[in-house]
Amino acid sequence: MKIRPLMVKHLTIALFAIVPMVQAAPVSFNDAWYTVVTQNDGLAADRASVEQAQYMQDAAKDLYFPKVTVGANYTRLDHDIKLSPADVFSSTSASNTDIGKVINNIISNSQLNSALTSNISDRDVFTSSIRAIWPIFTGGRINAAQDIAQGKTDQAKYMLAMQQQAKFEDLSRFYFGVVLAKNVLQTRTEVATGLKHHYQDAVKLEQQGQIARVERLQAQAAYDKAKVEQQKSLRDLEIAQVALTQLLKQSTPAMPSTGLFINNSLPPMSAFVDKTLATYPGLHILDAKRKQAGGLIEVEQGKYYPEVYLYGDYNLHDSGSLAAKMAPDWAVGVGVSVPLIDNSGRSGKLSAAHSMVTQVNHLQAQAQQDLTVLVEKTYREAKQALEEYNGLASSLALANENSLLREKAFGQGLSTSLDVVDAELFVASIKTQRLAAAYQYVACLTRLLAISGEMNTFKNYQQYQGIEVKL
Repeated sequence: MKIRPLMVKHLTIALFAIVPMVQAAPVSFNDAWYTVVTQNDGLAADRASVEQAQYMQDAAKDLYFPKVTVGANYTRLDHDIKLSPADVFSSTSASNTDIGKVINNIISNSQLNSALTSNISDRDVFTSSIRAIWPIFTGGRINAAQDIAQGKTDQAKYMLAMQQQAKFEDLSRFYFGVVLAKNVLQTRTEVATGLKHHYQDAVKLEQQGQIARVERLQAQAAYDKAKVEQQKSLRDLEIAQVALTQLLKQSTPAMPSTGLFINNSLPPMSAFVDKTLATYPGLHILDAKRKQAGGLIEVEQGKYYPEVYLYGDYNLHDSGSLAAKMAPDWAVGVGVSVPLIDNSGRSGKLSAAHSMVTQVNHLQAQAQQDLTVLVEKTYREAKQALEEYNGLASSLALANENSLLREKAFGQGLSTSLDVVDAELFVASIKTQRLAAAYQYVACLTRLLAISGEMNTFKNYQQYQGIEVKL
């Protein structure tokens, strides 16, 4: 009897017949990344944070300009302010002489004093004016405020860049996780299909009396277990697909069109280390914090210097009283404020700012060390995954050949059903192990590209230099 080989061709049709993905939306990795960059809410929030910091930096520039205000005052006095000739005469030095006392007595008791009494101001006083204050020297505090605002803007930009790197890694994990799950499902489908054929052949051989019943039962049990594993792989694919679909914010299930791949070689490790230490946003965030700490130092130091400012005042409205007419319409001047005793804790704040600079320096040194270790670890893991994938090629060839031989031997009564099942499962295990190695390589590669700021070169590794992993 002729037994059909277990290696089934055109399994894609069978796979899609099992998996309800007729409406799945195919998407390449580059298109998926573009979708994440443009539509992810987390990245949108970080971009809004950058805009906020830029607006605050623009606001800090206004400190160079004068402050102009329009003010109005209404005052209710106890009584009208009046001035009589007697009041004027009594305030002079002549009022203390004998003649002055006589004259003052005459003026005070005459109707002339009442007739010549002037109303200086009414009880109700309303004034309005424009006031301007223009700082011309603040001990460097305005420049320091500019530096702090610039540092916060830089920090927000680098935070956005670091979040983009993290999203790139997340997308790689979800995207190629779906690819891996799909390939594992295909492998499990191959196993189930092969063991189904084996079971059918075992049934025919049992009916012909060529094998014992236990052999047919072993084939049936192996086939049933393969179907369970196949269904489990299907659920794993659905779970992985849900995560990717949510990340891409799609209404239909997302199905990757970019497959797993490997590369023949990688650039030297030192290239990734040097690039990471030069471009990693986390290190630049610490630079931005150091700049802010330097600005705080200048702010606190500026509190020890005097402030010099120009000021001016122009009356827009007065009550029309004699006092208002006598007052000047405008006034300008220069003011100086010298701090003698300050209650803001400038000395302690200055020391705290210096401590912040020291802290940032230590954090940066530690971050550089940690990044170097991370790059070296990830690079070696990528190389290990490549070695594992390539090293299993001979094992896969051996497993396939062994499976064919075991199936032929079983048809001739020279092998047991258990031998056939073990051979088929061994093929599946080697394929799955190679798929896992390829996935591990892609995950390590995307991490290297992310932390070194080379995410745009992913297409070169995948499309131009990549070797597609095929089952």
